[in-house]
Amino acid sequence: MPERSEEPAWRIVDSEIVIETPHLRLRRDDIVLPGGERIANYYVRESRGFAVIFAQTPDDRVLLVRQYKHGIGRAVLELPAGAIDPGETPLDCATRELAEETGYRSPAQLEAVATYVTDPTNSDARFHLFAARQVHLAGRQELDITEDIEVTLASLDQLRDFVRDGTIEVSSHVAAVYVMLDRLGRL
Repeated sequence: MPERSEEPAWRIVDSEIVIETPHLRLRRDDIVLPGGERIANYYVRESRGFAVIFAQTPDDRVLLVRQYKHGIGRAVLELPAGAIDPGETPLDCATRELAEETGYRSPAQLEAVATYVTDPTNSDARFHLFAARQVHLAGRQELDITEDIEVTLASLDQLRDFVRDGTIEVSSHVAAVYVMLDRLGRL
């Protein structure tokens, strides 16, 4: 792994939360760069992060969800996922979101695979990738008011094709699928 050089950090001289809703927390910073230059109004989206779940059935099919995403104004196909609630761990979030979005559960604790930075230029968000094995339908979906989710299953070969042809296009989910297919020796 290449060595990382730690550059001097930007110094925050003033900061305030300018938007705080259940859907968005936006911070405005005034910063001083290492060379002394000052930049006003640098905005950062704050986030507790989110969990993405690669859930496999006993016959090696993977759960996918299709749902509307308001930011882009249309439905997307992705892995089950969701935002971490206040006071919740990434593992708790992943377990909850799998059950809520799909009705499926894993007989064992989900496996933490990796944590990734999503948009380091303008956000502090991270996504936590979890693997769930031997999932089975254990109940019905428990959707939030903003959710209308269609659950589907894909073979590992179909899943690989979906990320290659752009059917799955959300960047964090593309990354999660490739990481998991690599772990499974199925790239």
